[in-house]
Amino acid sequence: MTVDASGLESERHQLERSGTAERVAAILRQYITDGVFAPGERLSEPVISSALGVSRNTLRESFQLLAHERLAVHELNRGVFVRVLTTEDIEDLYVVRRATECGALRRAAELSTVDLTPVEQALRDGRTAAAAEDWPAVGTASIHFHQALADLAGSERISATMRQVLAETRLFFALNENTREFYEPFLDCHEQILRDLRRGRFGVAEAALDRYLRDAEARLLALSGPAT
Repeated sequence: MTVDASGLESERHQLERSGTAERVAAILRQYITDGVFAPGERLSEPVISSALGVSRNTLRESFQLLAHERLAVHELNRGVFVRVLTTEDIEDLYVVRRATECGALRRAAELSTVDLTPVEQALRDGRTAAAAEDWPAVGTASIHFHQALADLAGSERISATMRQVLAETRLFFALNENTREFYEPFLDCHEQILRDLRRGRFGVAEAALDRYLRDAEARLLALSGPAT
């Protein structure tokens, strides 16, 4: 199965100033994060290079970056594919998520002001998608919510770490059914965390976030079955 790269042409403007492999990798990473490119799909060199208007060499460099981030794998004589995660991967990812996201809230508590606008927007997007029963979009909004939480720390390194980790997490989401039962509980947890942040109760929000992440990990592992 080969990815549908038709939407990539609209991303060309991002490459006008810098057609680097890093910028190409960032675009592809976002497509993975948003669930456009699913686990197991082949990342076709001719299709993607044509859509983005970049050379094959540049694209290959971007593939190497994605492979380093564990988002893509190269299979000999077959090409480059979006990676498929194992249950061991998800366990490790949630170790990193708890350390990074909870740490970001502790750092945010030390700042004089924090901008909750992106967090609020992500929650609104999730509620809107749920009302339309668009559960994959609820999943995307959840990813954006957690990225916005990490961004509260005001650290580019924390934000960059979360972008990579959340892209990997989305790979695992894609292997499970997009249902109300799976995604809807996330929204109430998001609401609680945001409510505590608005009140300046960062410690309470952090504790709620830790519980949320542990519960989400347990539910994903239960859905995935035995480790592979």
